[in-house]
Amino acid sequence: MSIANNRKAFHDYYIEEQIQAGLVLQGWEVKAIRAGRVQLKESYIYWRKDAFYLVGCHITALPTASTHVKPDPVRPRKLLLNQREINKLIGKTERAGYTIVPLNMHFHRGKIKAEIGLAKGKKLHDKRESSKEADWKREKQRLMKNAR
Repeated sequence: MSIANNRKAFHDYYIEEQIQAGLVLQGWEVKAIRAGRVQLKESYIYWRKDAFYLVGCHITALPTASTHVKPDPVRPRKLLLNQREINKLIGKTERAGYTIVPLNMHFHRGKIKAEIGLAKGKKLHDKRESSKEADWKREKQRLMKNAR
């Protein structure tokens, strides 16, 4: 079950591979995510000190959050990955010019997981071409529906 999607990632990048990763979250963040108060639009992933971190993901605290905890809505959140996956991602990003973007956040067996994608950036003309293809598919569906 999907919680939040990053549709802008599919517009701006060619997604080559998708990997599911766990997240290190605090209690108030889990409650806010379950309430659907998360946004992945401007977020990205980077490598620092032997781990990947999700940065820019905005999780808005619930109004019932504890008064003694000062929630930081955009703090970096550590991603949990296997060493094999980490090595593969590091190799691709350093040598082949790929980037890593979060695609969506979802529940998997009661846990909150992030789907991350190994992506290559699109040029402006590629974005235009993608939007033209989407428009044509929509138009084709409309014509098929009216032809019945």
